[in-house]
Amino acid sequence: MQNANVAHLTSVHSRYDDRIFIKHCCSLAANGYRVALVVADDAGDEQRNGVFIADVGKSKGRLDRMMKTTARVLQRAVRLQAEIYHLHDPELLPVGLRLKRMGKRVVFDSHEDVPKQLLGKPYLGPVRLRALSGAFALYEKHTCRKFDGIVAATPYIRDKFLAINPCTVDINNFPVLDDIHTHTSWEGKRDEVCYIGSFAADRGIRETMRALELVRTPVRVNLAGRFDDAGLEADAKASSGWSRVNALGYIGRSEIRNVLARSVAGLVTLHPIVNYLDALPVKMFEYMAAGIPPIASNFPLWREIVEGNDCGLCVDPLDPEAIAGAIDYLLTHPDEARQMGENGRRAVLEKYNWATEEAKLLRFYDRVLSR
Repeated sequence: MQNANVAHLTSVHSRYDDRIFIKHCCSLAANGYRVALVVADDAGDEQRNGVFIADVGKSKGRLDRMMKTTARVLQRAVRLQAEIYHLHDPELLPVGLRLKRMGKRVVFDSHEDVPKQLLGKPYLGPVRLRALSGAFALYEKHTCRKFDGIVAATPYIRDKFLAINPCTVDINNFPVLDDIHTHTSWEGKRDEVCYIGSFAADRGIRETMRALELVRTPVRVNLAGRFDDAGLEADAKASSGWSRVNALGYIGRSEIRNVLARSVAGLVTLHPIVNYLDALPVKMFEYMAAGIPPIASNFPLWREIVEGNDCGLCVDPLDPEAIAGAIDYLLTHPDEARQMGENGRRAVLEKYNWATEEAKLLRFYDRVLSR
C-alpha cells in the first residue's frame, strides 16, 4: 500500500543492522512506505536513506532494558501512529500485545527459535532450562497467534510459526545484489582465507587456531571482526596458529569487499549447537556472492546448500584436522576452488539474494494491510 506508515521496533539491535535497517527498512522506504525505526542506543534521532530513526536512549543493563527501555520503545512507537508495527526482539512481545489492544496491526519478526536457543545455555542447568524454554514457548504461542503476521528468518522457523499463525512468511537474510562486486581475478588472489564476523568459542575460533597449526600450505587467515570474550582472545593470541593471522579488527563494507576479493575461501565453521543447526548465516552467502567457496560446518541444511550447489566444502567444525585439510585442498586445487566460487556466485545471483526476499516482504505487507 503506497505511503503506508510503518514502524520497526528494536531495543537490542544497532540502528544500521544489516537485516533490520539495510534490508527491511530501506527496501520498504524505496517502495513507497513511510518508515520509522525505533532504536535504543543514545545516538539521537536522524533521517537516513528515507528512514526516520527514533532513539529512546541506551539501556543501563539487561534488567533496565527489559523493564524501562521496552516501555520507552512503546511510548515512542505510539507517538509514531504507524499502520504496521514490526517487532524485532522477543522482549518486545508484551509491547506488541499493548499495541494490539490499541487496535494496531502488529508483526513479530523471529530472528531465532528462542525456546530452542534457551536450551543451548548450559550454565542455567538442565531442569531450569527446560522450564524456561517451555514457559517461553507457551507465551510466544499465546502472543503470536494474536498478531497480524509473523516474519521468520529461516524456513525452519517459518514452519514452526505456521502452526501458530497462518499469516507467516520466511524472509531470509540473503545478500543485497548491489553489494556483490569483486573484480580480482583468481590468479590475483593470495594464499589467504577469511573469517568475517564476531569471534566466539561456539563460532569455532579455537578450532580455527588449531587448524592453522596443522595446515601444510603457507596460508594466512584474514580475521575481520572482534572477540566477544577477553579470555578467548588471549587464548587465540597465545596459540602458535596466531602467527598466520592477519588481525583486521572491525572493518567496513568496502574493506570487507577487499578482503573477500583477495581470499581463496571463507570460513563459517560454527559449532553444532541447537540454534545454529537450522540457521542461515549471512556470511556464508556473502562468501558465495563474492565468488569464493565457503568452508562450512557439515550441518544437513548447510550441506544441502553448499554441496548441492557444488560451491564449497563441508567439514566437521569440531575437527581442526578436517578444517586444515579443507584449507589446504582449496589452496592446492585452484581450478576447482575457482569453479566452486563461480558456482556459488551463480547460485546467489539466481536464488540466494535479497531481491527475491524483498519481493516476499512486499507481498507480506500487502497481505497484512489488507486484513
